[in-house]
Amino acid sequence: MKPPAFVELHARSAFSFLRGASTPEALVTRAAALGQSHLALTDRDGVYGSARAHHRAQELGLRAIVGAELTLKSGGILPVLVRTRTGYRNLCQLLTRAQLTTPKGECCMSWTDLEGYTEGLIALTGDSEGILHHALRADPSGSTALQHVQQLQHLFGKGNVHVELQRRCLPREQARLRQLIDLAHHTKLPLLASNAPLYAEPEGRWLRDAFTCLRHHTHLDEAGLLLEPNAEADLKSAQRMAHLFADLPDAVTATARVAEQIEFSLTDLGYEFPQYDVPAGHDQDSFLREQTYAGARRRFPRLTATVRRQLDHELALIAKLGFSGYFLVVWSIVQWTREQGILSQGRGSAANSAVCYSLSITNVDPIAQRLLFERFLAEGRSSWPDIDLDLPSGEKRERVIQEMYRRFAPHGAAMTANVITYRGRGAFREMGKVLNLQQDVIERCADLYHQGDFPHTLELGEQLRRAGLPADHPRLPALSRLYHLVYGLPRHLGQHSGGMVLCSSGLNRIVPLEPATMPGRVVVQWDKDDCADLGIIKVDLLGLGMMAAIEETLSLSAQRGHPVDLAQLPKDDPACYDLMCRADTVGVFQIESRAQMATLPRLQPRTFYDLVVEVAIIRPGPIVGKMVHPYLNRRQKKEAVDFIHPAFEPVLARTLGVPLFQEQVLKMAMIIADFTGSEAEELRRAMSFHRSEERMDAALGKLRRAMTRKQVPPAIQERIVASIRSFALYGFPESHAISFALLAYASVWLKVHRTVEFYTALLNNQPMGFYSSASLIRDAKHHRIRILPACVVHSEAACTVVDDTCLRLGLRQINRLTEVSIQQLLDQRSLSPWENLDDLQQRTALTLPERRALARAGAFNALGQHRRSALWRIEAPIRQDLLSPLETTAPNPLPMMTAPERLEADYQTTSLTVGPHPLALVRPQLRRAIRAIDLPTYSPGQPLEVTGMVICRQRPGTAKGHCFISLEDETGI
Repeated sequence: MKPPAFVELHARSAFSFLRGASTPEALVTRAAALGQSHLALTDRDGVYGSARAHHRAQELGLRAIVGAELTLKSGGILPVLVRTRTGYRNLCQLLTRAQLTTPKGECCMSWTDLEGYTEGLIALTGDSEGILHHALRADPSGSTALQHVQQLQHLFGKGNVHVELQRRCLPREQARLRQLIDLAHHTKLPLLASNAPLYAEPEGRWLRDAFTCLRHHTHLDEAGLLLEPNAEADLKSAQRMAHLFADLPDAVTATARVAEQIEFSLTDLGYEFPQYDVPAGHDQDSFLREQTYAGARRRFPRLTATVRRQLDHELALIAKLGFSGYFLVVWSIVQWTREQGILSQGRGSAANSAVCYSLSITNVDPIAQRLLFERFLAEGRSSWPDIDLDLPSGEKRERVIQEMYRRFAPHGAAMTANVITYRGRGAFREMGKVLNLQQDVIERCADLYHQGDFPHTLELGEQLRRAGLPADHPRLPALSRLYHLVYGLPRHLGQHSGGMVLCSSGLNRIVPLEPATMPGRVVVQWDKDDCADLGIIKVDLLGLGMMAAIEETLSLSAQRGHPVDLAQLPKDDPACYDLMCRADTVGVFQIESRAQMATLPRLQPRTFYDLVVEVAIIRPGPIVGKMVHPYLNRRQKKEAVDFIHPAFEPVLARTLGVPLFQEQVLKMAMIIADFTGSEAEELRRAMSFHRSEERMDAALGKLRRAMTRKQVPPAIQERIVASIRSFALYGFPESHAISFALLAYASVWLKVHRTVEFYTALLNNQPMGFYSSASLIRDAKHHRIRILPACVVHSEAACTVVDDTCLRLGLRQINRLTEVSIQQLLDQRSLSPWENLDDLQQRTALTLPERRALARAGAFNALGQHRRSALWRIEAPIRQDLLSPLETTAPNPLPMMTAPERLEADYQTTSLTVGPHPLALVRPQLRRAIRAIDLPTYSPGQPLEVTGMVICRQRPGTAKGHCFISLEDETGI
């Protein structure tokens, strides 16, 4: 006998943080396997997982129903389902208001808050945490529960309220069920069966218990009755639900009737990007054309037929797809940054567009560089183009972000979320706490992950051996199991590094908004991939430390009478390429890693495009695809050029037959398989979509079938597919590489020609890049820059240029000194110079630890006090009698610090030294150790002993667990 139709209308995923134990995709997949036609996802106080559930449901032919559990201030939760678009907009506004008006992590709302926002919503009464269960526990008479039901009927309408029932074999469950059934009969409300699942399959109970422990700050040994008594909170089949509710069959069939009432899906969001406010006489398309051609006349040497043809092609497609307003809005952002004196540069696939170049959004000429426009925008593309803007990190980027909030207020702009997942050391630590493991055991296991996630692929026994733990430890198998169950599940919501979503009218009606941890920031409840899948457009405002350093270098150079115009930098400066060829690239953008430094002497870049290749080649895609050594061998004439297929020669000629860029792979697909631009874009999306291996396999299957039709030999097919698979890991777009190469070249040029200003700016914008301030200072010394220490008499807050060959450290380099204290020192010094140390102490309110740090750092030396003398003096009581003359510093019995003592004090107070390198002090004792400068004189493979300071560790380690480190001595790295 066929069971009655059943739809689960109250499922919770791991996006009900620390409550649900399965991904939305896993729940939908399980529902499909059970033959259900719909699944409602109702996570706590948000729709975080709804986009993922929707996407997976579309793949499997289900309908994903949007809903949420609302936390009420009066106690209990209220699950609601979205029936119409109006209902969805009401839910988004309810959640937004609750999230933005309560402390982060404490979202709740009152009954009054629901007034006016219930149209299009269906209310359920919840499980054991629901409002009726909560009311019946507090008031067993049932009068409070009856009031809640009457309130629900008033707010939602009688036909939109259902009394929810679960049978999970829990204590006192039957008695509570009887009360709910009586209440439903009394109020003439329909009953609705639900299992309110928290996980897709019974094994999820393990993780549910672990999350319960974390939520209550306890562990399994003490959690007791907090834990699930059984594994019944899984997603159940219609047969199982029919059996559980054999006495209430209408409660089961009611679920299908409710599901059939649902009109809304996320394909019906109604999202619109803001339109640009064009002048009278223009529409979006005509004004974009006017501005594009005005910019093109400035940016291109001549408006040749080729340039006009490309611009007209792009403008026609942009207009056809309705994207003109998007380009104008981004253009207006760039215009605003220029007006504010903020350096900006578009990157990514936008650099493939001649329109973006003409509008000065990007700085790459795509026609001269022969870039593929279809990598950016193609006919038939379902998603919007993605324009990324690089900005100086720090305060200036924040100004741009706040301008977007202001410009599109209220609720027209927000950052995309970043879903932080359980992985690596954090996952091991949290699961270790759940199991009440000793802290040293947890730390030894977690330390396996300090180079990344490689133990995730190792056998348990090998992991234990590396951690130095006994293989028969009774709880380690459970730790391993929990770790693998929790791996990759959402832990909490963060904010994306720069993705900003814009909306024409009320983003809070499209997706709920909530406060970010950072003050002044608001985020949507979806990440960038969710937004892209649903056609919600973001503009990436990305902060680059190097942009800030370059901007400051330009400012310092201009102040000193040596202005620099980045747009006019010669791209063929021999001194710049000489520096690259000898791998003298510490502090340089993108080519300063040890892997890049090892490659530069082999590649021997002499042109700008060589630098583009260098930027792109040390990436996971080319490395995994085994493309690095073939390219370098061909570059050095050690290997013949092979184009894989003769038709690929025009595409691969510049990279010697080796596909290094995404655009090349897409062009190869268009040539060998007759893919259209939109089909190539579909392939690219599959390559970059990290969530679905199925999506990648489907795209490659389509490519293989097309190649077979064109009679491409199987061996060639395999090489092409292998190239694409390696790019799926991390393929670098050529346009992205060129954009980064522009910044890399600018940083090289500034290091060569504005050396002191460049190092000053680098120090002022730490942390960034691979190297610490200590390493940058030692590199500056190798370039004959003298470094003066921080000093209360001469230093400003930041590092400053003294002359062409000298810079002085700023007071910010001293670790314990606060910004308030620094400003106090500068303000008092500007009124009158310090007479002596006593004068400084009387005129400022520096704490004793701050004064000790200044003394140990030698910052009082200019006041006639050596370090120990200053330390001696600041321990004396400070005279507060303003009528008494200031005492001169009394002699102290302490000798001056020795060189090793000064070195120790420097590192304790500033984490660096401007004095001799630490290795220089012990070099006489290191007779067998080879200096870095002497290494080239030894033969490859020859065993050597070297000594140095560890300045950089490769993160993550290799798949086999090897860790590469960089050692620095007094002669180099």
